[in-house]
Amino acid sequence: MAEADAQRFRGIEAATGQPIEPDYPISTVADVDAACAAATAAFDAYRETDAEARAAFLEAIGEEIMALGDALLDRAARESGLPLARLTGERGRTVGQLKLFAQVVRDGLWRQVRIDPAMPDRQPLPRADLRMRMVPLGPVAVFGASNFPLAFSTAGGDTAAALAAGCPVVVKGHPAHPGTDAMVAGAIRAAAQRTGMPDGVFGHVAGPGNALGTALVQDPRIAAVGFTGSRAGGLALVRLAQARDVPIPVYAEMSSVNPVVVMPAALAARGAALGTAFVGSLTMGAGQFCTNPGLVLAVEGDGIDAFEAAAAEALGGHAPQPMLTGGIRAAYAEGTAALAGNAAVRELACGQAGDGVASETARLFVTDAAAVRSDPALTEEVFGASSLIVRCRDLDELAAILDTVEGQLTATILLDEADHEPARRLVPILERKAGRVLANGWPTGVEVAPAMVHGGPFPATSDGRSTSVGTLAIDRFLRPVCYQDLPELLLPPELRDGAAGPRLVDGKPA
Repeated sequence: MAEADAQRFRGIEAATGQPIEPDYPISTVADVDAACAAATAAFDAYRETDAEARAAFLEAIGEEIMALGDALLDRAARESGLPLARLTGERGRTVGQLKLFAQVVRDGLWRQVRIDPAMPDRQPLPRADLRMRMVPLGPVAVFGASNFPLAFSTAGGDTAAALAAGCPVVVKGHPAHPGTDAMVAGAIRAAAQRTGMPDGVFGHVAGPGNALGTALVQDPRIAAVGFTGSRAGGLALVRLAQARDVPIPVYAEMSSVNPVVVMPAALAARGAALGTAFVGSLTMGAGQFCTNPGLVLAVEGDGIDAFEAAAAEALGGHAPQPMLTGGIRAAYAEGTAALAGNAAVRELACGQAGDGVASETARLFVTDAAAVRSDPALTEEVFGASSLIVRCRDLDELAAILDTVEGQLTATILLDEADHEPARRLVPILERKAGRVLANGWPTGVEVAPAMVHGGPFPATSDGRSTSVGTLAIDRFLRPVCYQDLPELLLPPELRDGAAGPRLVDGKPA
């Protein structure tokens, strides 16, 4: 364990009066090799499991997680510093998304087949019999996230989507919550055994440093990677995957400042209320949500002073919360210090002082559009409870700044009815920049639902065509195969004449 994380654990232990026992296993590169070999051996059998068996496996994982009871929540709280109420909700979300993917598997819509029957009499050339289905890629490597020890880690969305697609999974546990990961890994193994899944359908390796993750991504038996974490970490995995003899896709969720645009009429009518609500979203979970609102754009005029005053007052009373890792805490301190030291930036408010070991002070800064034009790095992510308000002269200047912002997971617009018409020009920009565009809400919190998109243009993710939340996540671990003129006996069962299940025949539902 890195010394920074060891210090952080000691800080949490001192605050809670409960020790964090190092009772979790430490893996080796040989363990990675063994897990990949087992996953490969399981692949052919697992990919052919019927829908009901695979759905039952996903549901059993949720049941085994729930059977761990309060011991899992207690361990996660001691390792992450997150409150029990937050972790209870996260556990419910984790089990809920497993159930959602179980239903996706049963419905079979993701396996909708396409059949274009032969047309031997077509002129000038006949058409062959063409039948297409989606097949799983192969064993998938999943990297657990620091900020969601349950929902985005060992049994999280990437694991659930890959297992639903028919791909065995090897998880690299996160060193910020190793005991939690080990408990959940045990629950998944128990579910696999209980439902008769092939040995090796799930593997788990854990330990500090980069050697295990490097070996996992470089292993030629791994077919895809799911990752949630920093931009540096995600890009390192992308480079490793692309340097392989056979490159593979990396679905990395990385950095996002999630800009919030406050329109003039809304600002004038309810600037103070919006300022208070903004701080509630900013400081949620010590600001360590990937959808944390780290950038606010507003036009100078009625209400902006009230917005800033209310935000400053709300932030001033904010008590520090434990940060997820020593590295995250150090990076946050460095990022906020750089903002505070910039001559074009003014610190508007700060929260109560942190201990500098496990927690840091929430901070809010303000600047103008000219400063951002001169130094676009001002809009880069500082992961934690830090945000920058950018004052713009008018909507033209605001739109110009918004157009320079990098790709994002979310983009929010706060508006009243009088803002609807002027906001029309901004919506296409927001759409280009983000995977989720929302109005009169706050980006923190991601609903697990079929229509949800938790992704976005680079560098929010390494592949903006996908999502890590919602039923479309299954598509990342599938590929299409077309079967031309195969005899009936050689066709997969779902492509044979008279097979049940959703299908398109000549492009039309049948």
